[in-house]
Amino acid sequence: MKSINTRDKILLATGMVMVGSLGIQTSSSLSASLFDALGPIPVSSMRMLVAAVVMLVLIRPKLAGRSKGEWLGIVVYGLAMAAMNICLYSAIDRIPMGVAVTLEFLGPCVVALAGSRHWREGLCAVVALVGVGLISFTPGGYFNPVGYLFALGSACCFGLYTLFADKVGKAGTGLDGLALSVTVAALATLPVSVSHVMHATPAQWGVIVSSAVLGVAIPYTMDTMSGRITSARVVGTLFSIDPAMSVIIAALILHQTITLTAVFGVIVVSLAGALLVWTADKA
Repeated sequence: MKSINTRDKILLATGMVMVGSLGIQTSSSLSASLFDALGPIPVSSMRMLVAAVVMLVLIRPKLAGRSKGEWLGIVVYGLAMAAMNICLYSAIDRIPMGVAVTLEFLGPCVVALAGSRHWREGLCAVVALVGVGLISFTPGGYFNPVGYLFALGSACCFGLYTLFADKVGKAGTGLDGLALSVTVAALATLPVSVSHVMHATPAQWGVIVSSAVLGVAIPYTMDTMSGRITSARVVGTLFSIDPAMSVIIAALILHQTITLTAVFGVIVVSLAGALLVWTADKA
């Protein structure tokens, strides 16, 4: 069988990440409709529980024959997922979704900056911060201290997620490890999800199940497979799609718009971040 060249791998990874981004942002918009009734953390944990059940049934991962290094990657990947989702949903509960997702994208940027050796990566980071300033501190800005703290917490976890999507994706079959990582995430938040199981109505469960499939099972599979065929640098660069996608989806589903200045800030952060991640030397 003819091997796939690097360009085709990047194109394939781009398609996967775009599908994943669309699923994640649509899922976040759907989930946000339940925040008033159930709260952002219970919605996040219940969604992860459903996703874990779905992936365990479909993939049936093997537990035996894994090294300590593989298990460490699986556990860290899962904990990063759980924390990333909880922080992001807590941020979206306080600030516009497009702003929260843009701040979250700073995570892969910081990871890339930590491994950089040239002044141009530092310049990209400065430009990205200027974009954050346009979103936050100009007239009509969206600065909220608690919301920003949660979004930046999600960014830290997103940085870990980017790295371990590559590690777990390249270990074993990839999807086996992903299913186990989602299960770790579900177990980490199980006390919250179990305590709210009886509080959700059938209609709310319908939204949660849809959100689990669209926002966890499909996109995390796309991200993991992207990491398997390319690298953390490529996947991290492609995540620059997320901020713009979130602004569009939030406007369509939540009727949530932001100022033109903030939109420009989102574009600045996305482009600067993408350039930073792509050009940075590997750590």
